[in-house]
Amino acid sequence: MNSKRFRLTATAAVLAMGLVASASAQRVESGVSNGLQWTAQSLIIGVGSTGGFDGGGEARHFATSPNYNGVVALIMTYNDIGSFICSGSLMPDRRSILTAAHCVTDGPTLRTPDVTTAYFYGGDDPDQRFNAGQFTPVVASQYFVNSAYTGRVIDQNDIAVVRLGEAAPDWARSYELYDGDLSESTFNVAGYGGRSDIGGDFGTNQRTGFRRQGDNRFDFRFGDADFGGFWDGFFDSTNPADPVAQYMDSWVSDFDNGLGANDASCLVAAVTTVSNGTATKFCNTGVGIREVSVAGGDSGGPQFIFGQIASVTSYGLSFGTGFGDIRSGLNSSFGEFNGFVPVHLHTDFINASLVPEPETYALMALGLAAVGAVARRRRKAA
Repeated sequence: MNSKRFRLTATAAVLAMGLVASASAQRVESGVSNGLQWTAQSLIIGVGSTGGFDGGGEARHFATSPNYNGVVALIMTYNDIGSFICSGSLMPDRRSILTAAHCVTDGPTLRTPDVTTAYFYGGDDPDQRFNAGQFTPVVASQYFVNSAYTGRVIDQNDIAVVRLGEAAPDWARSYELYDGDLSESTFNVAGYGGRSDIGGDFGTNQRTGFRRQGDNRFDFRFGDADFGGFWDGFFDSTNPADPVAQYMDSWVSDFDNGLGANDASCLVAAVTTVSNGTATKFCNTGVGIREVSVAGGDSGGPQFIFGQIASVTSYGLSFGTGFGDIRSGLNSSFGEFNGFVPVHLHTDFINASLVPEPETYALMALGLAAVGAVARRRRKAA
C-alpha cells in the first residue's frame, strides 16, 4: 500500500428514487475507515447538454433509435411515500425488467412498491417524457430481489428483476447478458435520470424522465489486486459484520472532461495503489463529447457492451474537490464516480427469475408426467 499520508473523504449516493416531482428519497450512511471519513447517501449527464432538442441538447446523447426502445422508465409508487423513478432493461422472456434492487425495495425489510409501472417508448422524439401519451405502460406483477442484497449504498448485489403483468410491446427490443471481462472496457449507458442543460461543469439541473445515452469506461473494481487491499473494509466501518465481498466486485467509472486535474480515477489510484507503477493504468481522460455520467433516476439502467447488458447502474461516488470533483457535493459533475453491479456475478439469479420458455414448461410437464407414471406402476406392483 502506498505510504503517502492523505485524507480521503468519500461521498456516495444511490442514483435512484428521485421523486417524480423532482425531490428525492435519501438514505445516509457515514463512518470512519482507517482514519478516513466517508459518507454515503441514497438519491446521464454529458460533457455537453443532455437537455431536450428545443433546449439545445447535444444530439449525440439522444436515445431514440430502436436500439434503446427496450430501456424503460420504471415508476414505483408507495401509497404512504410517493412515486419514484428508476430505469430498467427488457429481458429475452419479454416479461421481465432488469433493474437495481434499491429501486424496488427499501433494503433488508424487502418492502416493495404498492404499484410499479414500466413505460416503453418506441418513437423518435427526444423530448418525449415517460408519462406522455406516446408511451406504453405495463404494470408489474411480481418482484425478485437478490437475496444477498443488504440495503447498503455500495453493494455488488444491488440487482433485481421486475416481472410484468403482461408481455412487453412487440416492437420493444430485449437484451442478452454480457459475460466478458469488464477491465478497461468502454460501454454505452442509457437511462431516464436527471439531466443538465450545461453539462459536466455543473451536473444535474433538470428533471428526470427523458431517455438519454452516452459512453464511458470501466476504470476499476474495489477488489483490484493493484490496490494492495486498500479498500478492504473501507465502506464497512459502520457495520464490521458486513462481509467485504459485498462491494469488492463493484465496478466504477469516472466522469472525465479531458483534463488530468479532474481525472478522478487517476488521482485516487495515485494515493491508494502499491508503489509499483501500476497507478497509471487507471489514468484516462475520457472519450470526448460522448462521455457521460449517470444521475438520479438512471439507477437500474444498463451498461451495454456489444449490445448486451454488462452491468446495471447502482450509485454515485465522490472523493471531493481534492480528488478531481469539479464541484463540491454529489451532483453528477466532472470528477465524480459512477458505481455499477456486474451482471456476470448474478447470471444464475437473473435467469432463475425469468419466465420459463414454452419449451421449458413442456419439459417440466413431461417430467411430472413421467414421475406420475412411475409412481402409478409402483403402486400397482405393490
